[in-house]
Amino acid sequence: MGHDILGFNRGGEEIAYARFSMGNYNALILYGLLDAYDYYAGVSGNGTETTYTLEEIRKSWREFKQSNKNNACESEDEFKHWDEKQIFRFIKNCLETAEKEGSVRVYFG
Repeated sequence: MGHDILGFNRGGEEIAYARFSMGNYNALILYGLLDAYDYYAGVSGNGTETTYTLEEIRKSWREFKQSNKNNACESEDEFKHWDEKQIFRFIKNCLETAEKEGSVRVYFG
């Protein structure tokens, strides 16, 4: 069991992926940034998906940057821990896709 959170573009291509073991509390950081606690099922996601608008993803990105004030949030290399890097990469990739397409679809498994 674990948390597999995937982002998809309109064409159904995977554009973002984050993986947390079932006991990794850092999964809650990503759920929180995405305002997605409804999709959290304890040891994994609940197996559903939702679509985020560009503004919703921008909000997630702003909150991520705010919580990491000591970093410029320009590159994943600024972060020391793997989970910080994957959260950065996930939100950044979703933001880039939403900027191009207006939205992004996220699956919580």
